[in-house]
Amino acid sequence: MFCTQCGTQNSDDAKFCHNCGNRLVADSTATSMQYAGFWRRFVAYVVDRLILGIPSLILVLVFIVPSIVGLVGSVSDPERILFAILSFVMSWVWLIVVIIVGHLLYFAWFESSRFQATPGKMLLGIVVTDTAEQPVSFLRALGRNLGKIISHMIFNIGFLMAGITARKQALHDMLADCLVVMKK
Repeated sequence: MFCTQCGTQNSDDAKFCHNCGNRLVADSTATSMQYAGFWRRFVAYVVDRLILGIPSLILVLVFIVPSIVGLVGSVSDPERILFAILSFVMSWVWLIVVIIVGHLLYFAWFESSRFQATPGKMLLGIVVTDTAEQPVSFLRALGRNLGKIISHMIFNIGFLMAGITARKQALHDMLADCLVVMKK
C-alpha cells in the first residue's frame, strides 16, 4: 500500500510507512488504484495537442496571414511600415494569449467534467482525480494546468517527474494535490 503522506510504497501488512513513519490505514480503494505512467500520459498529451493544433492553425491563418500581407505591402511606403509592423506584432501577441487561454480552458474543462479526462486521456483510459480518487473541481483543474507553466520553465523536468515518483505524479499534479490514474 502507498503512504498517504509521502507516497512511498509499503508492504500490505505494514502498520507504519518505512520512509516517513506515517500510520498506514488499510483501504481497499487505495490498493486498487493504478497510476498512469509517464508514457501513457505523454501519448495522451500528444493526442490533445494534435486536437488543439487544428483551431490554433486556423487562428494563425485567419489573423497572421493578413498581417504578413499588410507588412509586405507596406515595405515601399515608409508611413505605413510602422503601422504594419505594430499590427503584425499585436496580432501575434493577441493570438498567443488566445491560444494559451484556450488550451488552459480545454484541459481544465475536460478534466473537471464528468469524464475527468481530455479526449487524449479518454483514448488511453486515464482520468484525473484528487488524492482521495474524487473528481476535481474546475478551479483545481485550472490550477493543475497553470502548474504546467512551471514545468515548462524548468526545462520540462516537472513533466519527467511522472516517470520517477511513487504515485507517478508530475510537478503540476503535486502542486494541485492530484493524481492521474487508470479508469476503473
